[in-house]
Formats: sequence, structure tokens, C-alpha cells
Amino acid sequence: MVAALSPSRASDFMQCPLLYRFRVIDRLEAPPSPAAARGTLVHAVLERLFDLPAEQRTPEAAAALVAPEWAALKEAEPALAALVDDLDEALPSHDSWYSEATALIERWFTLEDPTMLEPAERELYVEADVDGLVLRGYVDRLDIAPGGAMRVVDYKTGRSPSELFEGKALFQMKFYALVLWRLRGEVPRMLQLVYLGNGETVRYSPDEADLLATERKVKALWAAIQRAAETGDWRPSTSRLCDWCDHRALCPAWGGTPPPLPDHASALALDPRRSGEAEKADD
Repeated sequence: MVAALSPSRASDFMQCPLLYRFRVIDRLEAPPSPAAARGTLVHAVLERLFDLPAEQRTPEAAAALVAPEWAALKEAEPALAALVDDLDEALPSHDSWYSEATALIERWFTLEDPTMLEPAERELYVEADVDGLVLRGYVDRLDIAPGGAMRVVDYKTGRSPSELFEGKALFQMKFYALVLWRLRGEVPRMLQLVYLGNGETVRYSPDEADLLATERKVKALWAAIQRAAETGDWRPSTSRLCDWCDHRALCPAWGGTPPPLPDHASALALDPRRSGEAEKADD
């Protein structure tokens, strides 16, 4: 077994060790979410748009991709499609889920000009071994300048976070930058978060010291995960984020009772097929 970690699972453990346990060991699934479906649709459209020649990458062309991409997603996840259809029926037509997804895509054109972009990679899976720990994840877009400088781009369909939560998003981007540095031998020049919810872009230029600090942090996190796996101590950590947790009813900090730990829980906690699972959707 090879130890493996994605930025989503690392963030889970930093937020709350019990949340990591629920997602990786107990395999508890979050209920279908219209917001998550909208995010998946928007990402799919922005990926497919670059299949078109540069001069054809217009807001109208992007809007025309929404219907076929949503049809493909509905075929893959019928339950989620039914949830969104029910939601749309309960809303005025101008406030529909479908219209909101299209509006997010249209807002992207106010932040970037796709006719001037030729991404080197889209939905790029990256993986690197760092002293026996495999770091993995999916990068929404990787731009490479003629001189070789890399820009890592991540689309977010929500609003840009307050300073209280901005560190979590930057950690994810530094995680990707670390993996790319180890893979390609060069530190990415720019990390770019594109927030479509309120039309803001956050940029950060990392250096080697940043990424070495991120590497130390990831190694420390993995050591803490290993200790929790050995001891079975997956204690909850309460915060304002508890209000949005899908598993709050099972949390002892809120009067709930977690399910019994399954057999071989310690192995499950470190299983790369589980610790890396769903990272594409989450990241």
C-alpha cells in the first residue's frame, strides 16, 4: 500500500479529523446538492469551450454548451438531475438553477478572455511522490507561457472568501504548485483563483520557500493522520464550518453518535484509493 493524499482530504483533516474519518473510513456520502451540480456543470462547460478555435470562444458559444453538457451529467447522475429539476419547478424562471449556471459562465468572460488563451492542460491529473507520500489532485487549467512559466488556474463557482477562509483556498493551490514543482522541476509563476460567484480573481506568486513550507505542512498532516489511524482518535474540531457539515447529526460535539469503526479502520484511513477518492469533484 502506498500512502496518498489529495488537497481535499488534507483540508478535511485540518478542518476536523472526524470529518476525514467520515469521508475516508466510513465512506459517508453527502446528500445531492444543486450547488455541487452547478459547479460540475460550469467546470465542464469551461473545459469544453477550449475545444473550439480561439475566435469561436464567445459567450454565446459557451451558453450553447450548457444544454449538452448538462444532458451528459444528468445521464451519469439521474438522482441529482431529479433534485435540480424539482428545484427549478419551485423557482421563478429567471431565478432557475439552469439560469444561474449560465450566468456564472457569462461572468467568467468579464474576468478572462478565452480568445487569448491556449491552455496547456485542462482537468489535469497530477501526482508526485514526496518521500514516500503520494500527493495527487486535479488542476482545472494549466497555462504555460512561451518561456515555460506556469500558471495554475482554479475555477470557483462561489464567492471569494473572507480572510478567515482564504487560507484554505490558497493551501489547495500551493499543494498543486508543490506537486508540479516536484514533477517538472520548476515553481509555478502564478496561482490564480477565479471566483465566479462575485467576479473576483485572487492571484498569488509562490516561491521555493512557500512550497517547502507547504511540503512540511503536508508531511505533518500525514503524520497526524497516521497517529489518528493507529489510535482510533478521530476527535471532532468545532468551528463555524459545522453549520454546513453534512454529517453534523452524527457528530458527538453536537449530540450525535458516529457509526462504529469498521474492521481494519486504520488501513482504510491510509488507503490511497480512499484518501484520493472524489478529489476531482471536490477540488
